[in-house]
Amino acid sequence: MLYEKNREKSLPLLLFQNPTSEYRGAPFWSWNCALTKELLGDQIEIFKQMGFGGFHMHPRAGLVTPYLSDEFMDMVKFCVDKAKSEEMLAYLYDEDRWPSGFAGGLVTKDEKYRAKYLRFTTNSYKNSEISGADIDLAAKASKSKNGRLLCCYDVTLDENGCLKEFKTTDENAKAQGIKWYAYLETPMPSPKFNDQTYVNTLEKEAIDRFKEITYEAYKEKVGDDFGGAVPSIFTDEPQFSHKTVLSFPDEKKDVVLPWTDNLNETFSEEYGDNLLSKLPELIWELPDGKVSVVRYNYHDHVTERFAQAFADNLGKWCDENGLLFTGHMMAEENLRSQTLTIGEAMRSYRSFGLPGIDMLCNYFEYTTAKQAQSASHQFGNPGVLSELYGVTGWHFDFRGHKIQGDWQAALGVTTRVHHLSWTSMAGEAKRDYPASINYQSPWFKEYRLIENHFARVNTALTRGKAVVRVGVIHPIESYWLHWGPESQTRLKRDQIDENFHQLAQWLLLGSIDFDYICESLLPIQCEKASAPLQVGEMSYDVIVVPGCETLRSTTLERLAHFKKSGGRLIFMGEEPKYLDALESDAPKALLSISEHIPFARADILQALGDVRQVELRDRRSGELTNNLIYQLRQDNDCRWLFIAHGKIPPKVDNTICQTVKISIDGMWNI
Repeated sequence: MLYEKNREKSLPLLLFQNPTSEYRGAPFWSWNCALTKELLGDQIEIFKQMGFGGFHMHPRAGLVTPYLSDEFMDMVKFCVDKAKSEEMLAYLYDEDRWPSGFAGGLVTKDEKYRAKYLRFTTNSYKNSEISGADIDLAAKASKSKNGRLLCCYDVTLDENGCLKEFKTTDENAKAQGIKWYAYLETPMPSPKFNDQTYVNTLEKEAIDRFKEITYEAYKEKVGDDFGGAVPSIFTDEPQFSHKTVLSFPDEKKDVVLPWTDNLNETFSEEYGDNLLSKLPELIWELPDGKVSVVRYNYHDHVTERFAQAFADNLGKWCDENGLLFTGHMMAEENLRSQTLTIGEAMRSYRSFGLPGIDMLCNYFEYTTAKQAQSASHQFGNPGVLSELYGVTGWHFDFRGHKIQGDWQAALGVTTRVHHLSWTSMAGEAKRDYPASINYQSPWFKEYRLIENHFARVNTALTRGKAVVRVGVIHPIESYWLHWGPESQTRLKRDQIDENFHQLAQWLLLGSIDFDYICESLLPIQCEKASAPLQVGEMSYDVIVVPGCETLRSTTLERLAHFKKSGGRLIFMGEEPKYLDALESDAPKALLSISEHIPFARADILQALGDVRQVELRDRRSGELTNNLIYQLRQDNDCRWLFIAHGKIPPKVDNTICQTVKISIDGMWNI
């Protein structure tokens, strides 16, 4: 457990006044030059002076010491020993820069472990020259023209641009409609990946190799300190090859889909269907507004393959070796970005010991934080990690540091990873997402003021258990139904995404705390439903279904038992039409005996008024505040309430006071 001192019956005053290292921030320490023990030792002492509790040893652009070499590992060992002598923590990072998985190219120099994807194109590679290849500067597909032909298709669209008919065909056969080819490709080597490529995150064997090269190397060198001075290892932005769609149904642009050698076989085993034979359903819309169950199942299957190969694999190793698996996924912020790069974020959180997020650029992403916090609540994790403050520039002041840290603390963040603390400002390093939260900033000796504040907040907000009575079904699986040509589906997808963000803002800024319920995780979190609905370590009195078009049969079964047992079930907006993407009257039947309200702020806040635990109102006008959020925790026989700005306050006159009436459910001594 990261916070062992929380086992005390109450928070010791001395701990609150002088929090120890585990409650303090641990920045990304950018190793971006030639490393020496003298240099590293001096900076660790500076970190302690700044109020930090530790540091993440993070290789970045400019590193001269060869990654994972004996010299590099000696520096890691030295820093762990130095951390122990300073009563600090040394956090590991699992990659040379990012995204995690290729071990600085040591994994993917073996071509069998390289990333793969399906390229759907009208251009035959037969007799084609490789000169048209693109260099991959990100972990997405490049046009390599090194593909192996998987299948050919004869595709005909109707007058509306929907699939009229299609069939598989021979490579040399003449098509009645348009001839399309499906190639399995690997990206071209890139400087981004040290002249190798990104890794195949859909294959366990590839991630096993990554684990062997990186994780086992750290275990050999500093494994005796796992769970002690070395509490966790950070994985950064794992992802699969990015999905693309057509802009218009009749264009002949290439489409990319994450894929691997045996994907068709594992899909068939899971769903009893041949994915390759129905591939056009992943690209084009079906006539008459019908949804494709094959498309839905594909997105689900790729998401599961990714979660099993990467997070489940590495998380299990960490658990067996006394290490917290932490870090964050690629592009957690909205339904589109998740679908594009990872499928869904929450599914992978099942294997994180400390789920994490990426919150850069002074953004306020409630959905990002809420997804990780919800998983942390339900799986009983000690907290949530956040990579924050990056890309805010040299002008970002202490006020900004506090506001960003406060709202994230209210949404569960307990481990702050400051982005970024440069070892050196030489060469390219000085352009690496400033400012540097280190000795290069003139205020570094005063930064302890910020760290003391958040360390004290953490001594309270890591105790006990969050009080949350509302669960919200996560809507990403309904989003998958509409992953088709932009001109036909983008408006619908944007509306689903907008609703996703709006509901989170309405609830949190309306003083209603909630957790997301991930449909794919629900069967392992809730074997048998009752009222309240027990989801892992949490129980919810009210469940909200926010305009989902499709629900899983496993979800519907549990919601029906919850409702039958006396639970409150609220459907918002559009009623579900599908069960596992198949037309069904069952969701509508459950809706008919539940509450059904418009998808509107006033309706949902009014409907949840009787389960409100905390109410924040403007003292003068009496209206609900629209800029404050909170976290409420039960700690033995008392509670902790933390209230923070949920929006950036205007920088006009800091002497103006916002007068708020705070009402708390129950009878309490304050």
